[in-house]
Amino acid sequence: MEVNFRIAKEEDIEEIIKLCNECFNEETNIEYAKRIYKENENDDKQIYLVGTIEGKVVAHTKITIIPTIYEKMNTYAILNHVCVKPEYRRHNIATKMLDECTRICREKKCVAMELWSMNFRVPAHECYKHYGFVVNDAKFFSKELN
Repeated sequence: MEVNFRIAKEEDIEEIIKLCNECFNEETNIEYAKRIYKENENDDKQIYLVGTIEGKVVAHTKITIIPTIYEKMNTYAILNHVCVKPEYRRHNIATKMLDECTRICREKKCVAMELWSMNFRVPAHECYKHYGFVVNDAKFFSKELN
């Protein structure tokens, strides 16, 4: 199965949101997503990557490049919303996408990639471990700022 990876364009946003809504049980509004995308499309540290087959978006992830002043942390990347359309899973598309993420992160001089994944995505976790990601001894904390 031939998958092509590229940086997302504005016209991909609707397919990306539909894919993420399907994979993560989200309800992101497409107009909201388009607005946020437009506000950040020239930020080279926010990268929306898509995998396409015959022009159709079947895979996606968001790469955020984070430069720091801390020598050990240096510049690193966080991947989130790593997903492959369910009917295209088990064809190494996620692994190929992680290869492309690695290429991009090395190009951006990152020393590490980190990955956020929801607890219910157990099969995805196996893919990440197989790729070489390790589960850190850490907790992910969040606080809503309404």
